[in-house]
Parts: sequence; C-alpha cells; structure tokens
Amino acid sequence: MTNCEKILEAVPDLVDPVGFEAHPFKIGWYNEAVAHSCFKLPYPADTLAFIVISTPRMFDKAFKPFISRTDCTGPQDAIDTCMTYHFDLVKQRFPQCSIEAIHDFELLPNRRPKILVQTAGHVAGAVRFYQRADLANDPWDQSKKIYGVCIHPKYGGWFALRGVLVFKDVLCPQLKKKLCEDLLPSDEQKRDLLEKYNDHWQDWSFRDVLPVEDRYSEEQKTYFATPPGERQELVRKIKNS
Repeated sequence: MTNCEKILEAVPDLVDPVGFEAHPFKIGWYNEAVAHSCFKLPYPADTLAFIVISTPRMFDKAFKPFISRTDCTGPQDAIDTCMTYHFDLVKQRFPQCSIEAIHDFELLPNRRPKILVQTAGHVAGAVRFYQRADLANDPWDQSKKIYGVCIHPKYGGWFALRGVLVFKDVLCPQLKKKLCEDLLPSDEQKRDLLEKYNDHWQDWSFRDVLPVEDRYSEEQKTYFATPPGERQELVRKIKNS
C-alpha cells in the first residue's frame, strides 16, 4: 500500500468517531473550478487534500466534550477553536507529512476567504454545489445576487464545510474524480432551494429540501442561531451540564 493509499484510508477513519467526514480531492480539481486566481492554491495538480465536513453528530461527539475540558474564554468563537483543535489532531497523526490546514473562517488580508469550501466540497464529491447557473431557465432579475448552496446526500443542509487539509508533499495521481449525484434534478427543485437559501435562510427550510438521515438537535440549532458574540452564556450552560 502506497503512502497516498494509507492516508486515503486513515483520515476518514480518524475523524468519523467524532462526527466529521473527510473526502479526498486533488488540488488541480479545485484550481480548475475556481474562477479567480486569488483563490487558487499554490500546489501541484496531483497534491492530495481533504474537505472536512461536520455532521449533526459533531456537536455531541466533538464540540461538547471539547468545551467541557477547555477554557473557551478567548476572542475566537468556541466552534472555530474546536475545529482548530481537531484539525491539529489529524496533523499530529501524520508527523512525516507537511500538512496545511485551511479553515472556513480564515480570511485573506483583503477579507476574502482563504478557501472556497463549497467548491472544494463539490469537486471532492462530498456534496452538490447548486448555483443559479445550474438552472436551465434563470427566473431572477440579473441584478439580483443569488448565492449558491451545497446539499449533502445524507444530511441535506444539516452539515457544515469546515475547511481543507492539504498534504503538501503527497501526490496522488491515481485518485479518481467522482462527483456527487444531482440530488435535485428538476429546475423547480433547484429554484426552490436557492430561493429558500437566499430569501428565507433563517427559517432553516432550505436544509430539508430532501429527506435526511439526521439533523441538528434543538440545542444545536439554538447554538448556531445565536450570533457568535452572544454564545458565551450557551457555552457556560453546556460546560455546567
């Protein structure tokens, strides 16, 4: 078994017990999919990377245990601190590799994200990224901004794309590209999703555009619906419980 094959097997198994998924992709796939050069990653096309997804289980399996044993009084949101911790655990398991962790919350000096996680999730086949360009007939005025959204084949919209792990010195030319199937094959379904996400995102309805295997608990929904700057009281309650 090659080093690449060992990593492909080990990383998903490592993160699954604490409620994450890790899906491999090649940097070249991502760089080909992003429109602007500022988002391209400076690695060879065959460089191995993983998109890391938090599933509904993450809150109980990773986040609550983390904050129960961690101070969490710094300026960073507790969820982001937890993600950094678990990404670092993966890096520690591969001391022979040079790994760059790029989180969804990290920004470039110009305030643009360091990584387009929705694009990474799509090219990895972990999720399906729906945009207005996917519709055969665009129903909106061209002046209206329509943001795209990813849907997971098991969890619908009940998940989060947390970031990317780049194995900078591992080339995986044999990795085959496999996109997620079209989960919403009709224009009507795609339009419904994009309208719910863009115009009614606060009611969570876009997350249930297809049947799901699991969704966020009420406690988890309350936490994520609370602005990050106001979550300290919720963190204290979880710690005390």
